[in-house]
Amino acid sequence: MPLDVYKEWLGIPEGPRPPDHYALLRVKQFDDDLGRIRKNYKTLNGLVRKYATGQYQDESQALLNELAKAMLCLTDQERKREYDESQGREFPEEQAGPKSIDQVLVAQKYLTRQQADDAREHAERTGLDLRDALVQLKLVDAEVATQALAQELGLSYVDLNEIEPDETALDQVPKRVARQYSVLPLFVDNGTLLVAAVHELDHAVEEELRLRFDGAPVRSVLASKGGLDAAIAKYYAPGARAEGGAAAGGAKAAGKSGGAEAGEGEKKKGAGKPTPPKPVERPKVRQPLSPEELKKNQQLAGILVGWSVVAAYLLDNFVLTPRVFFDSYSFLLFLGLPAVAAAIAWATLLQKR
Repeated sequence: MPLDVYKEWLGIPEGPRPPDHYALLRVKQFDDDLGRIRKNYKTLNGLVRKYATGQYQDESQALLNELAKAMLCLTDQERKREYDESQGREFPEEQAGPKSIDQVLVAQKYLTRQQADDAREHAERTGLDLRDALVQLKLVDAEVATQALAQELGLSYVDLNEIEPDETALDQVPKRVARQYSVLPLFVDNGTLLVAAVHELDHAVEEELRLRFDGAPVRSVLASKGGLDAAIAKYYAPGARAEGGAAAGGAKAAGKSGGAEAGEGEKKKGAGKPTPPKPVERPKVRQPLSPEELKKNQQLAGILVGWSVVAAYLLDNFVLTPRVFFDSYSFLLFLGLPAVAAAIAWATLLQKR
C-alpha cells in the first residue's frame, strides 16, 4: 500500500486526497488570518523537510511543493477569493478596501501612529517608497515590511529560504533575465506562473516572462531584496543550469511562423542545424536602490569626494604651485576636482540601477 504522506507526516485524517488547501495547511475552512496561514505553513514545512533525504526524497519534495502552492494561494487576496468561491464560499457585495502598509503595521503593533507618520514624511522627503523608508529608519526589518506591503497589494509574500522552486520553471528563465529584472520563477500553479520579485512586476517584465511560458498569466509574489538576491545567486550559480531558456520564446515563435515549406526544405536538406533566432533585447527595468545599498553608496560617495579634496591639496602644494600659498589655479583646482568626483559618484553610485 502506498504511503499516505498526508496522514503519516501531517496528521490529516482520511478523506479526499489530495486535501483542499485549508485542510493541507491545518487551518479552518476559509480562514482569513494570513499570519496563522504562514505560521502553519512554516511548521509543516519543517516537518516534511525531515524526510527530504533517504527513500522518501521524491515524496517529500512533492509535498513541499504542494504546501508552498497552497500557502501562496491562500495569502494572495485575489487568488484566495477565487479559490474560496470555487469551494462554495459567498462574499458580501461590498467589503472595505485593503489597508496601506503603515496601517497594517500599526494594526499588528509593529509601529505607533506617530512612527508611521514619521516614516511617510521621510519617504516623501527622500523619494523612497514607504517600505524602504521604514527599513531605512530601522522601524521594522525588511521581511516584516515586505509582508505588510504584500498585504496592502493583495499579493503573497514568500521566504525563499523555505521554498524550493520548480526546476522546470527555473530552466525556462535564463540567468541573464533573472538578474536583469530581479525575478525568480517559482511554480506554475493551475496555469498561472508565480514569480518572486521585490516589487510588483510591471507590464514589460510580465510580457517577457509570459512569452517564455506559452502565454501563461503571471502573478507576482513579493520577497525581500536580500532574500531574492541570495536565491538568484543560489539557483543560477555558475554551472547550475544551462542557458537554454534564453531564446525559448523566440524559438517557439520561429517554429510556428516557418510553415510547411520550411519543414519540407529541412527534410530535403537532410543535415544541418537551423540558425537560432537572435534573442530580442528589451530595455532594462530600472529599480530603486534598497536602503542598504543607498546607505553604503552614500558612504562611498563621501569617501570619494573627501579624497578628491586631499588630492587637490597635494597637487596644489607639491606639483602645480609649490611656492604659492593660494592663487587662481588653486581656486579652480579645489573647486573643480571635488565637483568632478561628486558628479562621478552621483552617476555611478547614487542613481537608479
